[in-house]
Amino acid sequence: MKYCKIEPSQIDHLWELQKLYKAEIGEEEPQNSDKIALTQAIEDNNIFFFGVWEENALVACCSVTTGFSTFNFKTSGVFEDFYICPEYRHRGIARKLAEFAYRESGVGSLTVGCADCDIGMYEAIGFSVRLGNLLAFE
Repeated sequence: MKYCKIEPSQIDHLWELQKLYKAEIGEEEPQNSDKIALTQAIEDNNIFFFGVWEENALVACCSVTTGFSTFNFKTSGVFEDFYICPEYRHRGIARKLAEFAYRESGVGSLTVGCADCDIGMYEAIGFSVRLGNLLAFE
């Protein structure tokens, strides 16, 4: 297995995982215009994707979007778009991918917002500091 940053030229591989991810969490399938916007965001370094490859197949991915946080007065990252193909789950890939994304993104802190049912999973892969509740503005 090879862990690496996903480049814009690999968008077709990433796009297939994004569609699987959206389907698994019950969201609508993204459109081609979304793929174009995502590609541009990656090219502009507004979001970084990291993946796990087995031979020529992308089998897992996650993203880190950066900003600045007064939590530690350093660059911070938000961990999202986390997906592992079902046949590759429970092999230790999740923790290694999260660690790789944290290290390679260069952020000083990495946070994740998740559903209550996913807290245990995220704690198991290294997200252990609780920072209260995360709410989204609509």
